[in-house]
Amino acid sequence: MELAYYSDYAVRLVNTEEPARGKDALTSVEAVRDLFGPSQSAARRATDADVTRFRSVRARLRAVFEAADSGDERLAVHLLNSLLLEFPVSPQVSGHDFRDDDGRPLWHMHLADHPSNATAGYAAIAAMGLAFHLTEYGVDRLGLCEAPPCRNAYLDTSTNRSRRYCSDRCATRANVAAYRARKRLEADRSEKTGLTADSTQPSSAQGDRRPDLRGR
Repeated sequence: MELAYYSDYAVRLVNTEEPARGKDALTSVEAVRDLFGPSQSAARRATDADVTRFRSVRARLRAVFEAADSGDERLAVHLLNSLLLEFPVSPQVSGHDFRDDDGRPLWHMHLADHPSNATAGYAAIAAMGLAFHLTEYGVDRLGLCEAPPCRNAYLDTSTNRSRRYCSDRCATRANVAAYRARKRLEADRSEKTGLTADSTQPSSAQGDRRPDLRGR
């Protein structure tokens, strides 16, 4: 498993909240455990106390994405380094997958879960994964969805660094909104142009009037 894979931990946690909509899915220990995905042993360590701790880490991770999205590269790195210092990781060589041809372990680097605290373990993995993604692809690859009021976090893996939305759904919604806005603008311009043209046309009485040249 590549270390950059762990950056998804950060995205999953940040996106449990939609501040603009006033929604928060991180309200129970079950919600905390769901964030761990297939890592059931780590999920079982979560307790009710982790709900509050996870929310605190979530706010700090969102701040990293906000700084990156606003173009403040140094602030994004500073905030991420603070998380890395507070939640250190334990890298290990792992080989739980096997090659099909000879059955030998497929050795790779693995970030071990913190043995005593679910929040610390998750935060360490999320921060390190995000750090690998940032250093490998650049700070500008961390973004927040431009489709209001979404603002979900995403990692841009496009070849031309063109991603602006967290999902196809938000991209479609934003494109439809932009299309409708253009149509309204065009309609407003047409209406104003038509009124201006009508106001500058001479009236029928004026159009029929001719100068009286008799007696000249």
